[in-house]
Amino acid sequence: MTIAQRRTSKPKLDNSLLSRLEKQFPNIVPPVIALTVFLILWQLFSWTPGATLPGPITVIQETWELIIYPFYDRGGTDKGLFWQILASLQRVAIGYFFAAVVGIGVGVVIGINKTMSKALDPLFQLLRTVPPLAWVPISLAALRQNEPAALFVIFITAIWPILINTAVGVKEIPQDYNNVAKVLQLSQKEYFLNILIPAALPYIFTGLRIAIGLAWLAIIAAEIVMSGIVGIGFFIWDAYQNNYISEIILALVYIGAVGLLLDKLMAWIQNVILPTEQK
Repeated sequence: MTIAQRRTSKPKLDNSLLSRLEKQFPNIVPPVIALTVFLILWQLFSWTPGATLPGPITVIQETWELIIYPFYDRGGTDKGLFWQILASLQRVAIGYFFAAVVGIGVGVVIGINKTMSKALDPLFQLLRTVPPLAWVPISLAALRQNEPAALFVIFITAIWPILINTAVGVKEIPQDYNNVAKVLQLSQKEYFLNILIPAALPYIFTGLRIAIGLAWLAIIAAEIVMSGIVGIGFFIWDAYQNNYISEIILALVYIGAVGLLLDKLMAWIQNVILPTEQK
């Protein structure tokens, strides 16, 4: 490429970048303004007489070392926030994986079999309303160890939206699809792969997306009451016991950010797998 060509191509690149920024501008400015207003109001509230919670300036000042050194590891549970969040995410990944496998499998079965659906639906509706914290003592009593108990709490919390949405998706398969399968005399395997799963996939992803948020909430709740395990939930409980309010607020910010990223990740996977016309 000659010097003249490079000179002519640079403005095009700059214009392309500017056009992209202009398109994203309406999506970026409102959240930035809202966040700025929230931080200002929070800071002003912290300066009022009798306020007990620190403002954003104090939080940053008191947790600066945790912010700039997230990878420290002094052994035991004394680890940086990166390792605390990573440990929680590992538990979420394991519990969520088994919840997805079991939830989709059982959801397909009860979606196909009306008798089994009628028999199990009251039980599922009963169990799905139990809060995650209520499962903690039961899981500890049954499993006797913190780690498997935490995994069970994630599993039992995340499975219900996956199971129920999968069952609904299977039940909502258009009758025309079933008629075509009968005319073509598709085998059960062919019907499952070519008709059932593609038709129910939007419902399945809806359940998966709801479940990933519930799984993240469940592990935080479980770790708060389970002592001696590395995780962001136990980090919050330990900070509370030592009256480190700023550390609790910082951990809440991290939890919210990770939860948002998990939801965006699941939405991206859905966009990749599902054709636009199926959404």
